[in-house]
Amino acid sequence: MDRVSFRTQVLTRHLNNHHSTSTDLLHPATCLSYSPPELWEQPPDYDTKSLRKLLDRDSMEEIDYMFNLMIQSNLFCRRERGGKVFILPDFNQSMEQQREMTMRRIGYLREQGVFDGWLTRKGPDAELSGFTRANSCGVFDHSFGIKLGVHFFLWGGAIQFMGTKRHHDKWLKPTETYEVIGCFAMTELGHGSNVRGIETVTRYDASTGEFIINTPCESAQKYWIGGAANHATHAVVFSQLEIDGANQGVHAFIAQIRDKDGNMCQNVRIADCGHKIGLNGVDNGRIWFDNVRIPRENLLNSVADVSPEGQYLSAIKDPLQRFAAFMAPLTSGRVTIAASSMNTTKKGLATAVRYSLSRRAFSMKPNEPEVLLLDYPSHQRRLLPLIAKTYALSFASEYLKTIYVKRTPESIKTVHVVSSALKATLTWHSMRTLQDCREACGGQGLKTENHVGQLKSEYDVQLTFEGDNNVLMQQVSKALFMEFLAAKKRGKPIKGLGLEHLNKPSPIIPSNLTSSNLRTTQFQTDIFCLRERDLLHRFVTEVSQRQAQGESKEHIFTVTYQIAEDLGRAFSDRLVLQTFLDVEATVPAGSLKNVLALMRSMYTTIVMEEDLSFLRYGYLSTGNAAVVRKEVMRLCSELRPHALPLVSSFGIPDALLGPVGFDWIDANAWSSV
Repeated sequence: MDRVSFRTQVLTRHLNNHHSTSTDLLHPATCLSYSPPELWEQPPDYDTKSLRKLLDRDSMEEIDYMFNLMIQSNLFCRRERGGKVFILPDFNQSMEQQREMTMRRIGYLREQGVFDGWLTRKGPDAELSGFTRANSCGVFDHSFGIKLGVHFFLWGGAIQFMGTKRHHDKWLKPTETYEVIGCFAMTELGHGSNVRGIETVTRYDASTGEFIINTPCESAQKYWIGGAANHATHAVVFSQLEIDGANQGVHAFIAQIRDKDGNMCQNVRIADCGHKIGLNGVDNGRIWFDNVRIPRENLLNSVADVSPEGQYLSAIKDPLQRFAAFMAPLTSGRVTIAASSMNTTKKGLATAVRYSLSRRAFSMKPNEPEVLLLDYPSHQRRLLPLIAKTYALSFASEYLKTIYVKRTPESIKTVHVVSSALKATLTWHSMRTLQDCREACGGQGLKTENHVGQLKSEYDVQLTFEGDNNVLMQQVSKALFMEFLAAKKRGKPIKGLGLEHLNKPSPIIPSNLTSSNLRTTQFQTDIFCLRERDLLHRFVTEVSQRQAQGESKEHIFTVTYQIAEDLGRAFSDRLVLQTFLDVEATVPAGSLKNVLALMRSMYTTIVMEEDLSFLRYGYLSTGNAAVVRKEVMRLCSELRPHALPLVSSFGIPDALLGPVGFDWIDANAWSSV
């Protein structure tokens, strides 16, 4: 029989239902049903509101107010899934539609009075409130938060901190009301992190009392300028300032780029940066200035000024010191990014953990129920250390916001170093966590409505926005190097940046680690401090030896990047541990303090396991590294009962999480099509 005839007979028997009369071996399985994890997960013996208070401090009420404003408005794409209401941007919209929706949502918040006093109120509480409002909006949509951040923190912040009273009086109130829509024109096609190298040139015309801004070449075009493509009416333009042929370095100027009707101003050219992998609700643009004239008063002159006659005036004579003073106030961008990255991380973790507490897969024995995902040790290892690390980094984020809003001229250096270190550490953690949460949700993690996959694209820019993370870590190490040498030159103990431990004898690490000493604050502090001090000494030694051989400092810092980045991470990790201990010290003895201690131990242990510097430089022997690895799994099993209350205490409303974290069966039922 040929193959065609054989296949014909097989298909005929199948279609005529000629099957064996023996008992059918396929039994229909009972359909799965969703059951909320709250029904069987053991309730915590501590107050979850108190735990959330440690994360959000005095901002809890304002955060919830912002969330409720968004949830109750149809502008935020309310939709029902699985019997619950969720809000999520419509990423199926075109780029132009997403941008328009971002502006409509901003208009809604303006009508609700959210922006009143944002820039004109003074003091730490006012600045903290601004962070809270912008970051709360970013929980719904990163484009929304970025659009507000560009307008208020970058444009508005530049006027506040780089300008003087004449600028405050003229520009701050119109910025709050959106009569003026600002953008921040620093980055160029040819220069990003190296701000001192930007090529835009501004010259002063004493005959007219005007500055003339010019884009001399294509690489000098302003690039990635948020708000420039569609909506901004004004820009803070960063440019080299030339006076009588002498370059005085980078300065900032206010330039109008559109009129009130949205038309481009004379001699200004603007183009769209186009579609991006995320953040398409932000209209990033490119700007060219063709000898644009602006009033002399539009120079932001807190550090330097130009007289009507064209004389350059500054109390800071050294160009490098002047540049540092000029740029010092611009740390708010890194502070905002660090804080918003934690909100993103919490959103992804809360969704993935809730899913893992209702989704089952495989049975351990025949006829037994399938096992919850989070009851698999491998799934615990994937998610639970991330929860502990997120708590640790969230405490550090709150510390960063506090020192920023309470900054003084004496503390600016500390704010700069800490913000650089934490911006890098927190955003790296955010992207790693979102990837693990995407995988932990399986195919459901690919659906935009479940957030975690989309969040990866939306937040990827954090790693290079406001400074490439690796470059920031090298800056941190340079600052530590300078502090160390300055203290040595003074012949006095080192003070500041948490480096006081360098004045004490070097810690001694036990030769044989156990679970009990891994969990002590003494050991955790000792090994983190040992790592930091040893790497700092190694870095100082290598740089000093190369200098003695005649190498330039610039070349040395370029070729020693590996140890510099290791040192930057060590500084950041030790700082995070210290902020965790400070928070823990405010909590009285009891069950809440116990779960905090458990998370702290998980944080320190997972850092030791994952960062190769502990083995590379000998802070852990291979035997002790194996003990650390086993301890991670032990801590996972102890944290497992706390998983649901820990992510619930993040304070992210259900409406802002992915439907997969709730009744994912009903959310995907035919009735929802």
